[in-house]
Amino acid sequence: MWQAVEELRSRFDKRSGTRAGRGEVRSAVLALLAERPMHGYQIIHEIEERSGGSWKPSAGSVYPTLQLLADEGIISAEESNGRKIYSLTEAGREEVAGADPSTPWQNAGPGSGTGFAALPKAGVELAQAATQVGRTGSPEQVQEAVKVLNEARRQLYSILAQE
Repeated sequence: MWQAVEELRSRFDKRSGTRAGRGEVRSAVLALLAERPMHGYQIIHEIEERSGGSWKPSAGSVYPTLQLLADEGIISAEESNGRKIYSLTEAGREEVAGADPSTPWQNAGPGSGTGFAALPKAGVELAQAATQVGRTGSPEQVQEAVKVLNEARRQLYSILAQE
């Protein structure tokens, strides 16, 4: 059972960070650079942290976005300690000022309403808890856990039935 849970988690972990499109990466980068200059890895880390781990854009999406923004004159790059530190130009500050104030990571976290990353993660965590009860719980605790899981399943289906 534990192996099945790990396999399930790895499938969802691989999907994490792949739900946002280029527009979301662009707006996230601009929102972060409006706060302070950063290098690429800091941007990736900040997005992951602010989304509660639900969205971790790949370097393959962040660095091309940074290059595109630099080509457009929205950001500039300065070399510091062997790393490029990106900051907004005047044109970048103007674009951020006229942009939607919400940030893409607000739509990626748990309870965001999209559920793309939050729901599978919650399911994996539930399966891990059930596995732990099955391994270490008394027969009475296992029976109680089965009742809880059956009720949770019924409630999930009732959510789909609502319209």
